[in-house]
Amino acid sequence: MSELGDTPREITQSAQVGQRSDSLRVRLADALWGRPQTNSGQDAQPSSDAAVPRGLRTATAYAWRLLVIAGAIGVAVWLIIQLKLIVIPLLVAILVTALLWPAFSWMLRRRFPRWLAIVISVIGTLAIVSGLLWLVTWQVTRQWASVRDRTVVAIEEFRTYLISGPLHLTEAQIDGWLADGWTLAQEQASVLLNGALAVGSTLGHVATGALLAVFILLCTLADGAGIWRWTLRLFPKTARVPVDGAGKAGWVTVVNYARTQRLVATIDAVGIGLGAFLLGVPLAIPVAVLVFLGAFIPIVGAVLTGTVAVFLALVYNGPWIALWMLVVVLGVQQLEGHVLQPILMGSAVKVHPLAVVMVVAGGAMIAGIPGALFAVPLAAFANVFAVYLGSRGWEKGGGVNQDADLIWSTVPTERRRRQAQEATS
Repeated sequence: MSELGDTPREITQSAQVGQRSDSLRVRLADALWGRPQTNSGQDAQPSSDAAVPRGLRTATAYAWRLLVIAGAIGVAVWLIIQLKLIVIPLLVAILVTALLWPAFSWMLRRRFPRWLAIVISVIGTLAIVSGLLWLVTWQVTRQWASVRDRTVVAIEEFRTYLISGPLHLTEAQIDGWLADGWTLAQEQASVLLNGALAVGSTLGHVATGALLAVFILLCTLADGAGIWRWTLRLFPKTARVPVDGAGKAGWVTVVNYARTQRLVATIDAVGIGLGAFLLGVPLAIPVAVLVFLGAFIPIVGAVLTGTVAVFLALVYNGPWIALWMLVVVLGVQQLEGHVLQPILMGSAVKVHPLAVVMVVAGGAMIAGIPGALFAVPLAAFANVFAVYLGSRGWEKGGGVNQDADLIWSTVPTERRRRQAQEATS
């Protein structure tokens, strides 16, 4: 009889039960990871799994998990496409909320009533947008006839140069190339305008989407925290803390992205618009507004909208003014990218150019213009969300592990320096 009152037989039975439990755990682990089963104290028994190379077993284990993830993503994308009339206004409202958030939170910190902060933010935004639209309409109606006539003349002059110039092209060749180019442009435009997430061209769809976006915007500004807390209840209790931290880290990324792009868009629009005005290029204000809107599609949007100013200068002012307009466009982009951006946006989100191009191109191919617009903020959010969960950031003070390889970094540069100094001291 042992000191605990157990007989040797009972001790032996307990040990056997423990061995069976350990053996069961080993077999489950082997089934998950694909390792051949072995018996304790005996040589490995030959089996069919033992004949499969370890690398192939590991690849198979990863493959079926990746298939499950791909299936889940496919179902989610299908649901988003089916609910596009709701998804697009929701994404627009979230992006506008991120744009307004710095000023809105500043007013809340200054003891402004929340309703007053909402009214100032929404009414101020609508006033700015309405003013820009009025300026664009006024400029286009005033100068459109002159630009149209000058464009026709410039095209005819260029056509004559191609025929009688050193190239000696025929009219049939020029007409064939123009037809091919027009067909290609129509195909690409249809891809962008009729993407999977295209809301529709009818007035009813546009009006419904706009009203829904405004309503969601008001709700997020009024009670965004409450909506997020309700969303967290959809997750299991054990996952709420990690998801809460990951969501907040992703929101910081989206806000920083919106702030950064607003500054970039303003700099590009003012620089290119002022250059077009000084060079005498027509429609300078519409070009500036177009550049401002296009800049929200990083890299790609700025380049495409800048070419519009160069084209107007070419057909209206001639090749020399067009060359100087091109110098202005390139100069503004280089100044913004290499001088102003590091100074003004050194503490904001950092986006790798290759990631931007790939994400924007993929978003445009999948969902047209909405995909190109929302691709970068969605990818930035997903990147920080996944890294936060992978690095268990909620156990490390609620932040994202800065040692991780983030394409989008949301921690200000000075803060990162202080953290590095504190870690080494």
